[in-house]
Amino acid sequence: MNVLVDTSAWSLALRRHGQDLSPAEASVVDELTELIKEGRTRVIGLVRQELLSGIKTSAQYEKLRIILRSFPDEPINTEDYETAAKLSNNCRSKGIAVSVPDMLICAIALTRGWSVFTSDPDFENYKNILQIKLHKARK
Repeated sequence: MNVLVDTSAWSLALRRHGQDLSPAEASVVDELTELIKEGRTRVIGLVRQELLSGIKTSAQYEKLRIILRSFPDEPINTEDYETAAKLSNNCRSKGIAVSVPDMLICAIALTRGWSVFTSDPDFENYKNILQIKLHKARK
């Protein structure tokens, strides 16, 4: 099964130093490495934009941009945005606060039958309402 990787997981791997990671964070990076080796990672343009935003130097930006180019963006269509809005409304009606990027990730994963790999705890709340599948580190 393909895995849609959230910004939080990519960020641990690409924007943090390994020695600064907690054991749980290092486990996320290890799992992402395995998913990449297996060819199962998927990314959307919005996640790419989030990862490239806030980079302090143009050299760091360019290095990260080149690394991310190895992962093509999943095409997003009108129905994906409509589904994301519907999921957002569903969560909010049940008292769960959401973000626009998170709901787009959930919509894409749901409609394609993928799981989401994230270190963002908000997705645990979404899972209870939306029935999304969360990918967990295997080690």
